[in-house]
Amino acid sequence: MKLKGNKILITGATSGIGEALLNTFIRLDNQVIALGRNKEKLNQLALKNNRIIPFPCDISQSEELDRLILFIEQEHPDTNILINNAGIQHNYYFEEEDAHLGKIEQEININFLAPIKLISLFLPTLQLNPNAAIVNVSSGLGLVPKKQAPVYCGTKAGLHIFTKALRYQLNNVKVFEIIPPLVDTQMTAGRGKGKISPEKLVEEFITSFKKDHYEINIGKVKLLKIINRISPALAEYIMKNGGE
Repeated sequence: MKLKGNKILITGATSGIGEALLNTFIRLDNQVIALGRNKEKLNQLALKNNRIIPFPCDISQSEELDRLILFIEQEHPDTNILINNAGIQHNYYFEEEDAHLGKIEQEININFLAPIKLISLFLPTLQLNPNAAIVNVSSGLGLVPKKQAPVYCGTKAGLHIFTKALRYQLNNVKVFEIIPPLVDTQMTAGRGKGKISPEKLVEEFITSFKKDHYEINIGKVKLLKIINRISPALAEYIMKNGGE
């Protein structure tokens, strides 16, 4: 992949991994369309650099996705990279909570349905542009789950398999997957130890992205995949109570 001169759309761009991706791609001389629900934070980011194009958007809402695609088609048809980064995780136990339907729906919509819908809507634009790519951010928990977040783990496992299948289909658009370990973000505050920083994650990603490594295992995920291949039972034992 060419790392400069792209126009990149990043979901969840106002914090964590998304903001680290945005900052890195701006330093590499790209334009970034930054998506997020926090309009004030988006505007603050845009004030720092005129190559940041803010677009407030709730990707869990179909009408918001329609508004986004119209904006892209009319004003930024040269967008050539889509990064599906936005995600949310709720930790809860089904036996201990009565009212968790809202959490279930939110996790599935944001983590799984929204990236797939965005890809479907965005693909015609990507196919018209050179150096085109889709980047999906999944999770090591989509490979081996933890007990506290079954819906989150399920959505990331689904995104992992979807990404593989999509890669088989597309010929002119490259399909990448970032598989992170536990990352030090607002979402993981108070959970787990030994977290990697968003900046370190992006540093590893860029190295692999440049070399067209399509499935990018970050940090401890490399070891997790080895353990899971040799002894799935051991991998499950290690990850089962992760984050407690």
